[in-house]
Amino acid sequence: MRQTIRKLFWVWDFDKEEKWLNEMAAKGLSLVAVGFCKYEFEDCKPGEYRICLQLLDKMPGHPESRKYIEFLETTGAEHVGSFTRWVYFRKKASEGEFELFSDNASRIKYLGSVISLIAFVTIMNLFVGLYNLFLAVTYSSSVNYLGFLNLALGIFGALGVLRLFKKRKRMKEEGQLFE
Repeated sequence: MRQTIRKLFWVWDFDKEEKWLNEMAAKGLSLVAVGFCKYEFEDCKPGEYRICLQLLDKMPGHPESRKYIEFLETTGAEHVGSFTRWVYFRKKASEGEFELFSDNASRIKYLGSVISLIAFVTIMNLFVGLYNLFLAVTYSSSVNYLGFLNLALGIFGALGVLRLFKKRKRMKEEGQLFE
């Protein structure tokens, strides 16, 4: 039976999203489709699948991304779906561990690409918000709600970037402990 669940995860909480998806699979609900804050599941044996998600460098339809997805499919992973540059994979748990990153250094590099994306969107929101508020003040127009919304999103995004920077710093420190 197919079941749809709507749930919001912030971009910087991608690890929590992956954990939740795996908890759902452990309960017998396997991910079969994704959308904006929308997850579709089908019944499966509890723990039958392991779910991983990843932010690609390019959109999933780009030739490089398609090659990467096809490569992962040769390892037994199934491309469940994608939302913007995020792709979702599942693999039968009986086929062994399912990790997209082989070592700490590749995880740190990946985290850097996620930080870059969020930082770019954050900076753009801050710029647009400040510009809209500047125009409102300069031309004595009414309250510019769009400017406030962009500023709020920019500040919220900055907090997310800070969380990811801290996480990356911890990962680097942990990596140095094992060298």
